[in-house]
Amino acid sequence: MANREWLRLAKFGLVGIANTGVDFAVFVALVYGLDVMSAVAQVFSYGCGFVNSFFLNRRWTFRVKTRASAGEWIRFGIVNGVSFLCATGVLLGLEHGAGVTAWAAKLASVAASLAVNYGGSKLWVFRGAEAAQDS
Repeated sequence: MANREWLRLAKFGLVGIANTGVDFAVFVALVYGLDVMSAVAQVFSYGCGFVNSFFLNRRWTFRVKTRASAGEWIRFGIVNGVSFLCATGVLLGLEHGAGVTAWAAKLASVAASLAVNYGGSKLWVFRGAEAAQDS
């Protein structure tokens, strides 16, 4: 893997940490502060991470400088929808199926969404922008 790709992967990881912080903080505040069911809290917390992720990854990780297109938002939404389903399946499966606490199940769900998000972002969402930068 080229040095530039390692740097991009590291940036994606740092953005992921920031997104996870946003997502986790909102989730914990809703579940433990406002007594919201974990599945409902998951929708809101993940949405906050989604918006943060789009802007940070688009501008910093993949260095896209053009205006975001509707297609890009749609592709990003599809990738994150699949990621959301994976993360939610892990969260609810661990919490309700295995008896793991909500916060621990939430942490485990992050790994599931990371793989889907990076692959989808690199190979589909921001692929055209990368090609334009390389030429």
